[in-house]
Amino acid sequence: MSDHATYMREALRLAAQGVGQTSPNPAVGALLVRDGQVVGKGFHTWSGVDHAEILALREAGELARGATAYVTLEPCSHEGRTPPCTRALIEAGVAHVVCTVEDPNPLVSGKGFAALREAGITVDLLPEFADEASKINEAFFHFMRTGRPLVMLKSALTLDGKIAAPWDNSGWITSEHARAHVQELRHQFDAILTGIGTLLADDCLLTDRSGLERPRPLLRIVVDSLLRTPVSSKMVRSCQNDVLIATTSAADPERKAILEKAGVQVIAFDGVRGRVSLRKLVAYLASQRYLSLMVEAGSKINWAALEEGIVDKLYFYYAPKILGGLQSLPVAGGIGKMSRAEAIVLKNVKIHPIPPEEFAVEAYVVKA
Repeated sequence: MSDHATYMREALRLAAQGVGQTSPNPAVGALLVRDGQVVGKGFHTWSGVDHAEILALREAGELARGATAYVTLEPCSHEGRTPPCTRALIEAGVAHVVCTVEDPNPLVSGKGFAALREAGITVDLLPEFADEASKINEAFFHFMRTGRPLVMLKSALTLDGKIAAPWDNSGWITSEHARAHVQELRHQFDAILTGIGTLLADDCLLTDRSGLERPRPLLRIVVDSLLRTPVSSKMVRSCQNDVLIATTSAADPERKAILEKAGVQVIAFDGVRGRVSLRKLVAYLASQRYLSLMVEAGSKINWAALEEGIVDKLYFYYAPKILGGLQSLPVAGGIGKMSRAEAIVLKNVKIHPIPPEEFAVEAYVVKA
């Protein structure tokens, strides 16, 4: 393995430490190397304010002059919460910048590399690391390229695709190990969505229980067209400006006032047949710069999300169990597709083992 590859892998490990802590910014790692020695390193977090390059430069001090900077994403060239990283690299006298991928943010895209080259700094790309670097910032890249949050449908299933039994649903489908991994996933998302049916059945909290730092609270969303959400529910009682109920204009105004008094944000997103428009809800989240949304709901909402075309990827946890029967709920209910030719097609399917007996399937929806 070349020195470039060795140092870039370390920079990517640094970047990964910031995942879930940077939104709406990307997670970035930076490493400064001079004469074969690492003299500075850093990774960005929102609360830490400073970008990865600045932290690495600060640690290196005068040793940054003539050094090579390994950065997992094109250095920014615009003024945001902090001055441009390109300016800091130039002023520090860095001689060489090695990067993985161009920043898709139109405020940066290509401009950072151009500024460095104009200042006489050599810039090289390592395209073999582009996919890994992009995956670390999957939601950020998706948002910058589409203007929409990355929407992931997550579910826990039996091997025959069931998420609930017709009678007793106490206990869990998957193991504690799998459920702990779900918390790690939640930590990576800006918002999480469920339906009123799930809330009434489980009185769920939908909080991020990873214990890791977040740039802002996980926005908890309930799709509730008629505002049946109880004020006594755990969701409402735990609200700290982090609960949104997506409803319709048909909802009772008095119920709306009561929930808003409890600190819940209530917004109507009118769709067809008296339903909440998930497309309008996703557009609203985009306007508020929520880069990612996890759907963790029941059969009806899961199908509605797929039917409206808002889902970009799936993450399904499978337990070694079978429920069978026609009454046990499938992962996606609703009317479904009427022919196999109409089936929603997936791509880039990956299997993630969860020892000892479970596994998760990660896949992306092929968009028409």
